[in-house]
Amino acid sequence: MLALLAVLAGAAPAPAPSAPDTVFFAGGCFWGVEGIFEHVNGVLAVRSGYAGGTTVNPTSEQVYRGGTGHAESVEVIFDPDRVTYRQLLMVFFLVAHDPTQLNRQGPDVGADYRSIAFYRDTTERQAIEAMIADLREKHLYSAPIVTEVVRLRAFYAAEDVHQHYMEHHLDDAYIVTNDLPRLDALRKEFPSLYRPGWRG
Repeated sequence: MLALLAVLAGAAPAPAPSAPDTVFFAGGCFWGVEGIFEHVNGVLAVRSGYAGGTTVNPTSEQVYRGGTGHAESVEVIFDPDRVTYRQLLMVFFLVAHDPTQLNRQGPDVGADYRSIAFYRDTTERQAIEAMIADLREKHLYSAPIVTEVVRLRAFYAAEDVHQHYMEHHLDDAYIVTNDLPRLDALRKEFPSLYRPGWRG
């Protein structure tokens, strides 16, 4: 009715809001990656989990032991009217982790800590590949980018103890050393995207 009244009054109706969308990343320990994206404007929710492997509903013990093929990953639900897919890729590649580290991230070593940008369709795959090409062309990293570009098969949520870990363990030595500096980098490098407080 309001849209009809707007048309009759000569005003164009307001565009309908976009539905929430989802993106998936793996970039080392999911505690920090989750915490970074929880501070991005337009992100509605973030969940830690496992993706990239073949084992169904893996436990953290199975993933750490190896053989599942999974990497610690995050599911990021966002409002595309407030933050774009490309902006989220920028946060992933430039702040949330180091895409030049192969099968590790900082002190964490193993294939379950590898860098992966997951895609669900051709548009997402092309956007990821374009971002990587752009970073290489600009020589933003001195070492080669080793991020895998992988079609998402499934995402399995991690145990409750891993959810919103950074938010609830800000004094943890691991968080202080490895994750809080990256959160500070998000605030400094992308001030328009940074959101204080937590999205837990």
